[in-house]
Amino acid sequence: MIFSPHPDDECIVGGLPIRLQRECGWRVCNVAVTQGSKRERQAERLEELKGACDYLGFALETIGERGLEKVTPQARLADPEGWKAKVSTVVDVLVRWRPRAILFPHVEDWNGTHIGVHHLVMDALAVIGSELSTTLIETEFWGQNYRPNLLVEISEEVLTDLITALTFHVGEVRRNPYHLTLPAWMTNNVRLGGETVGGQGAAPPDFPFGTVYRLRRWVGGRVEEAYSGGKVVTAKDSPAELFS
Repeated sequence: MIFSPHPDDECIVGGLPIRLQRECGWRVCNVAVTQGSKRERQAERLEELKGACDYLGFALETIGERGLEKVTPQARLADPEGWKAKVSTVVDVLVRWRPRAILFPHVEDWNGTHIGVHHLVMDALAVIGSELSTTLIETEFWGQNYRPNLLVEISEEVLTDLITALTFHVGEVRRNPYHLTLPAWMTNNVRLGGETVGGQGAAPPDFPFGTVYRLRRWVGGRVEEAYSGGKVVTAKDSPAELFS
């Protein structure tokens, strides 16, 4: 289950979910936490998102007609009652789906909504407590995660599909053609992840594209480390081994 701060995040961080879907038979669901901040674009962005999810074979969970709004650290502090209602919405989603793994931004992902979604998911888990056990997979895009422990190789085929899915977000890529820079971002992930995940001074991975994550467990109502050190999952490795 991917908790996406905005429509398009499901494509950007979707490398591991696609591999789990295609190689391991997992079902992937994208939760559209918001539909963007521009109200005049929200309906259109939802239609773009439906096209992207259909292309990737992702199920789509929406929240109301327009998604949540003001999902930021500032709103969390300024409007506790409103935030509590948002948390309850996410609790409902998690209890209904009971996902085996949750992808959501790490707490320092710079963008206010990305950081807000991190807190939203963690606050919901705190409410659920020990009634749910799952794997937490923190993603990054706007701000580097300085504590990653997982680098996943992304094949040219998967990368091509992610780029194609991003083009369904027509209004966004027209404003900023970031789908064209996705390969460069993934190459930089390998450069960084080779040492931040593999260890300082480690031999660099011999693949060109990858995505960096932080993987931990939610067990007994608290966060636990899944393993010590870092793991690199190449195209030859089964990503299912991360959950065994």
